[in-house]
Amino acid sequence: MKFSRYHLAAFMAFLIWGFFPLPLRMLSSYASGQILFFRVVLSLLLLLLINGVLRLSAVRATWQQYQQAQTREQRRVLSLTAVGGLLLVGNWLLFIYVINHVSVQAGSFAYLICPILTALLGFFLLHEPLHLKQWLAIGLSAISCVMLGAGDAYTVALSCLVAFSYAFYLITQRLLRDYDKLILLTLQLSLAAVILIPLTGPLDAHPLAGFQDAHLLLYAGILSVGFTVLPLFLNLYALNVLPSGTVGILMYINPLVSFVLAFVYYHEASGTTQAIAYAVILASVVLYNLPDRRKAPQPALQER
Repeated sequence: MKFSRYHLAAFMAFLIWGFFPLPLRMLSSYASGQILFFRVVLSLLLLLLINGVLRLSAVRATWQQYQQAQTREQRRVLSLTAVGGLLLVGNWLLFIYVINHVSVQAGSFAYLICPILTALLGFFLLHEPLHLKQWLAIGLSAISCVMLGAGDAYTVALSCLVAFSYAFYLITQRLLRDYDKLILLTLQLSLAAVILIPLTGPLDAHPLAGFQDAHLLLYAGILSVGFTVLPLFLNLYALNVLPSGTVGILMYINPLVSFVLAFVYYHEASGTTQAIAYAVILASVVLYNLPDRRKAPQPALQER
């Protein structure tokens, strides 16, 4: 198989996401709600600019597609978009908290098991079939979680919340696969911004002070441009040509790079039980992605 520019785009997208903890940790002294608010707002402003200037034809086509749909379909699109927006902003908040206040390992583990959890949810919610080896992989993932939970149930629970929130988000996006993903994301972040504004108090977010904080704006801007919109574009560009199975395997670059950062750069410790549990989850990933003559459903891929 020839390594094309589409392979490179997918590889770079997940490589960038793997280094996500670096700029995020630079904001560890800020409240998670403050970081979330500015990531949402800055990402939304950038997407509005891109869609309004460079993708007007796609916006018109999507609006026409929505208008031509039946009333029931329109309601379904609106409800799934709204639910997706809530899940995404919840996932972002949880992930920010986990990386900055728990450990990079916990965040990495969440996205290592996420594709397998997505397949499990697809089985129960979308009635997508799973093969025997995939059920075995899911079982190994569960064993890994139990092993980690025996030492620190709180951390594992947070990792699972991050993974499940994103997996549920991917399910909603799979049900909207016929609609433009960037436009959907713009709508979801618009909803998120509307929800976050009255919640700035409980989230300990301070927009007025934040807009005067150069350090916060710099790194929130890096998160929004370099670690949200740019890799999303690369990912969608790759998915235009590459099969989802190929991109599905490449997506494991993301948590594996983060694991390397956790141990090598941040010097996070890992006991024997943790090491065995990580080995078990890696084995489940390999087992889940073993080639099968029959086509198995692949996890949907979306923005981080």
